[in-house]
Amino acid sequence: MLKNEKVPHEKTLDNSAALMMEGYNFIGNRVNQFQSDLFETRLLGEKVICMSGEEAARFFYDSERFKRKGAAPKRVQQSLFGVGGIQTMDGEQHIHRKLLFMSLMTPPHQKRLAELTLEKWQESVEDWKNQDEIVLFEEAKKILCKVACHWAGVPLQESEVKTRADDFYAMVDAFGAVGPRHWKGRQARNKTEDWIRSVIEDVRAEKLKVSEGSALYEMAFYKQLDGTQLDTQMAAVELINVLRPIVAIATFITFSAVALQDNPEYKELLRSGKSSELEKFVHEVRRYYPFGPFLGALVKKGFIWNDCKFTKGMLVLLDVYGTNHDERLWPNPNEFRPERFEERNESLYDLIPQGGGNPAEGHRCPGEGITIEVMKASLDFLVNKVDYDVPDQDLDFSLVRMPTMPESGFVMSNVRLR
Repeated sequence: MLKNEKVPHEKTLDNSAALMMEGYNFIGNRVNQFQSDLFETRLLGEKVICMSGEEAARFFYDSERFKRKGAAPKRVQQSLFGVGGIQTMDGEQHIHRKLLFMSLMTPPHQKRLAELTLEKWQESVEDWKNQDEIVLFEEAKKILCKVACHWAGVPLQESEVKTRADDFYAMVDAFGAVGPRHWKGRQARNKTEDWIRSVIEDVRAEKLKVSEGSALYEMAFYKQLDGTQLDTQMAAVELINVLRPIVAIATFITFSAVALQDNPEYKELLRSGKSSELEKFVHEVRRYYPFGPFLGALVKKGFIWNDCKFTKGMLVLLDVYGTNHDERLWPNPNEFRPERFEERNESLYDLIPQGGGNPAEGHRCPGEGITIEVMKASLDFLVNKVDYDVPDQDLDFSLVRMPTMPESGFVMSNVRLR
């Protein structure tokens, strides 16, 4: 579709309003309209190239041609990523710091987080007995906040769990938002940075003892390429970049419950207890349901690729949602079918809900393994450890709102251990 075709250009002066009106489908709508996997448009007055598909994803992760520094708008750094965080770095410094994150996300860490998640879910059932209904999304945020802090070594009082969990998620919810949602995310980040900064200061002053190898310890005493420690502000930003994504898995867990409700025929397979069945279901949840709409990078130096001129400094957006629903990669992409992962040819550039490429070398999320294992533990809990009723509610989700969620948050009643 890309080869030797003239690159379409949008005729409008600026499409920022259209992006906010169309959300996750903004790039895909134009890919379908132009019958081209890339096109040029204008956003906030600047020329932008948008791309979709596996070939585009492979190209997007070429570090010789694209960089991340400067790609994330300041408003996104001030809410979601933190100013100067790892997502905005390139080159040797990025690889060196990425190794720190990778060391905290190895299979043993993934296993421990999954175990803690299942433990916390089961403990919560006792609290739910006295409640007529619970909202799964709200409970998932709190549970994952407790899990993340316990695992990382960050002290967390029971009385502050809800506030901290809400703040972690508010940073995520600020992505793509303007007005109150954005400002709520910025306020949440400021509060959370103050909190985590004080924790790191206590660790460095030996007022707080923490285990070597924990995320808190490793972030507090991490040495940069020049041998210096991160200042406390940057250490806080990066520790939040470990904790916040774990809390954000609440979105995928909620969509997992929606998938079970809409596709009950898979429950018996999942009750077999096979890890492979859980994994296929989890992968399909991550592919089918919306999470991140797109990713951005800047052109390092000018070049031409597939008849398209890429100018130095130009912003390029990769369509995450559209690539995960590309019918060339996923037959019948708008059907929920976990079995599609039974004989899938592995690729680093087709299933990209958390980015593409090699996480050790590029900008793919290093916590993807954690996401999968925590989702599997949570799915196992929902299918094999509890029974519950699902009252009438609105489980629809908007593809305009970024990020999005089922309208009701998934209400459950009469939750009881099996």
